[in-house]
Amino acid sequence: MNELSIISRCFEQVRNVAKNSPMYKDKFKGLPIETMMTKKQFETLPFTTKDDLREAYPMNMCAVPHEKIIRIHSSSGTTGMPVMIPYTAQDIEDWAVMMERCYQFAGVTSHDKVQVTPGFGLWTAGLGFQAGAERLGAMVIPTGPGNTLRQIQIMCNLETTVLIGTSSYGLVLAEEVDTRGLRDKIHLKKGIFGSERWGDKIRDRIFQSLKIEFFDIYGLTEIYGPGIGIDCHEHSGMHYFDDYIYFEIIDPKTGEVLPEGEEGELVATTYRKEGAPLIRYRTHDITRIIPGECACGSPFPRLDRIVGRSDDMIKVKGTNIYPAQVEAILAKIEGFSSEYRIILENEDLRDRMIVKAEVEKGANKEALAEALVLECKTGLGIKIIPELVELGDLPRSEKKTQRVIDNRE
Repeated sequence: MNELSIISRCFEQVRNVAKNSPMYKDKFKGLPIETMMTKKQFETLPFTTKDDLREAYPMNMCAVPHEKIIRIHSSSGTTGMPVMIPYTAQDIEDWAVMMERCYQFAGVTSHDKVQVTPGFGLWTAGLGFQAGAERLGAMVIPTGPGNTLRQIQIMCNLETTVLIGTSSYGLVLAEEVDTRGLRDKIHLKKGIFGSERWGDKIRDRIFQSLKIEFFDIYGLTEIYGPGIGIDCHEHSGMHYFDDYIYFEIIDPKTGEVLPEGEEGELVATTYRKEGAPLIRYRTHDITRIIPGECACGSPFPRLDRIVGRSDDMIKVKGTNIYPAQVEAILAKIEGFSSEYRIILENEDLRDRMIVKAEVEKGANKEALAEALVLECKTGLGIKIIPELVELGDLPRSEKKTQRVIDNRE
């Protein structure tokens, strides 16, 4: 869609929520929204944040009569108190359409068998993936999370071809397949992973075990759920559906909209959503809009891989650090695996940062520890304490992996 048409639809939604959503009636009070019509004017509207949604609990973000709401979902609460999001029948249908598109981008067809390991219930993931696969006509195996041995048994017996989950649980399954020598008994061809940022190291680990093609899928509960963007076979960015959602990239510090191609925080407007439309919602995800068309020929624009969150910054010894920086350092040192933890502690009222990381079998721990200290000093500007452990020693997660443990008082 062209930008003029999208901005026009965005303003239709702005005027709708200003009349019908208690949260936005208050937020837009006193603004001349009836006369606004340009992109620059749209960029003057206040951002919506997760705190706004928490304050609107349970239903003050709703923009339709409650009789039109057919389902409630909730965020996972990874970054704080979860929020409730209401959906109309049209919202559920639109979400299923986008999910079906995601499967099609990944090359999934009605002949595939799709094993859905994310959770069902208030969390959006399980039901979203199920709805899209059923719309496509594929066989759905809605196992949900946990019980890894049973997951693998079902995977073998039903000859699952597509695995849905977090990258963390993909790693758990891959390691179990290796441990039990079941690589020749699985029929997986593709993996669609989302819900957390994951780097090249973990991709390599999973690929070595499962030999499948990966697809990054993007979404968040506040903006429908998973399925608002996915990468294609070119793997050069995630196509997002601009006939449903308008994305902006802003400087997370100033809020200024950045030019196309520059990296910053992703801001979303849902101009077709009915139950809980959001205007300029700050996702806190750090990425960029990739200029130009994809070699796959799709007209849908692309987001780059999510590299982190603007709100996951940690401050150590006066230095701002993102977990993604530590992951990048580990990735470039040969001998480290994909798994690590950052542990923050106080010692004599001073911060200290421990990087606990797994190493590959047979690696020289002493040499790797020295290299890690040096690279962190150069790349982060602080001295860290290395703690290297054997492959498999760090706990695995069936959901998202907690990378930072802050034990400071």
